Amino acid sequence: MTIRLTLTLSAIALSGTAALACTNLIAGKKATTDGSVMITYAADSHTLYGDLSHTPAAVHKPGAMRTVKEWDTGKILGEIPQPAKTYNVVGNMNEYQVAIGETTWGGREELMDTTGNSIIDYGSLIQIALERSKSASEALDVMTSLVAEYGYASEGESFTIADKNEVWVMDMIGKGAEKGAVWVAVRIPDDAICAHANEPRIRQVDLKDKKNVRYAKDMIEFARKRGLYEGKDSDFSFADVYGFHDNATRRSCDARAWAYMREYAPEMDKYYSWCSGESDTPMPLYVVPEKKVSLEDMMLSMRSHFEGTPFDMTQDVGAGPYHVPYRWRPMEYEVDGKKYCMERATATQQTGWSFVAQCRDWLPDPVGGLFWFGTDDTNTCVYMPLYCCLTEVPLQFTVGDLYHFDMDSNFWMNNWVANQAYNRYDQMIPDIRKVQNSLEDKYRSSRASSDAELAPLAEAGFLGEVTTLANLQAAAIAKEATDAYRELAQFLLVKYIDGNVKNQNEDGSFKLNPYGLPASPSQPGYDKKYYETIVKETGDHFLLK
Repeated sequence: MTIRLTLTLSAIALSGTAALACTNLIAGKKATTDGSVMITYAADSHTLYGDLSHTPAAVHKPGAMRTVKEWDTGKILGEIPQPAKTYNVVGNMNEYQVAIGETTWGGREELMDTTGNSIIDYGSLIQIALERSKSASEALDVMTSLVAEYGYASEGESFTIADKNEVWVMDMIGKGAEKGAVWVAVRIPDDAICAHANEPRIRQVDLKDKKNVRYAKDMIEFARKRGLYEGKDSDFSFADVYGFHDNATRRSCDARAWAYMREYAPEMDKYYSWCSGESDTPMPLYVVPEKKVSLEDMMLSMRSHFEGTPFDMTQDVGAGPYHVPYRWRPMEYEVDGKKYCMERATATQQTGWSFVAQCRDWLPDPVGGLFWFGTDDTNTCVYMPLYCCLTEVPLQFTVGDLYHFDMDSNFWMNNWVANQAYNRYDQMIPDIRKVQNSLEDKYRSSRASSDAELAPLAEAGFLGEVTTLANLQAAAIAKEATDAYRELAQFLLVKYIDGNVKNQNEDGSFKLNPYGLPASPSQPGYDKKYYETIVKETGDHFLLK
């Protein structure tokens, strides 16, 4: 998510705006346990609703035009000609297993479009590329040619562009009063993992490596012309020339990428000092993991609150007596003239929706692309598998909006569950995990049989039957997950009402006394540290004399 800059970058670095939102995690096909290319994306914004978009494949007559709307505001920016054919798009994945994510990093304010004529914003760039591309490489060409021809109307952005064979990361920013954008893209090695989170991550590259590096022809020339760079071409760093880095952005942004990569590559531990602002040696764009990453691992990494690191949000004083790994905005505050921050983790309360995209080259495209979709907080959502050939969006992903609660909405049921846990996290999260794990385990384990049913039909050309079955399956999964969380939300309210915890029998039912009435609940109170803090701050005020 992104908004136009109205403050200096340092001022918004840890603010509550959407300007520093979203996280992308990446794993190449040789870095995963099953050989799939996987990428993730969390669309984080306090004004974003968790629904699922769908654009059907279409054939267009000569002269047909496509309206371009700004993704964040809905404002119409202009029109561009349609190609002869466009492809089916579900969320951020199309029928050819091309998947695209993004994170916004702002960059130099003077490079925001000042012409008023640019009509391609970052969201439209993603959507149009998905409508027109059969591969990640083709999507990269579409995106860069679009901004060159029609102008780039957004601020600094990083894109993840994947297909069943490869994945690219591209950093892009506008040219101020000039039309277009400057950009650089790097192909992530198949055996590597990578991440970006609202910070440009591409620094020095091999400018002669045409296979793995692409860039705007004037990437360096433009920087020299604007007085942004004077060094050698070989020393040019896109991230440092066009981006903005301080301790705030490193800690709130790069730390998320670091936490993911260190989980699978312990050598990343040494870059903690970069994230904490104690060193100016940046961490690498990608790293080869010591162990391969599974689909479940990717989902778990999307649920990170820095557990097991020095940034662990369950352990600092802000977690309170229930070890809550969430901090309300604003993320920056001042005490005695000094500025302090709250941590900004991958899992955050303001996520509208997120996904884990699985691109699998051993299956026909309509079945090979799995779009694991979840709404609201990545930590408590259920990732539901949707085949990329989907043509009917389940009801639970369409009803309600940010101002209207709906009992059939997956987003609202997830919020109902999550917002109860934000108050008494360590007590409620085990109950949430039971339901969440049960559903996700079922969906992951059932993919083999589902693939086995659909793949032969796709290979035989029965795409109508494949789509029908995929639609029916998605509808059943969305209803099951939403129903389960509606029941879970009600269960949490009953079990934890009024600060108590109702006791349960082995079968999960609530205990009764010998006379058939509710048994007395337990009253766990607070942790020892909380009581000690009270005494330290109040002395004998509460002492029983």
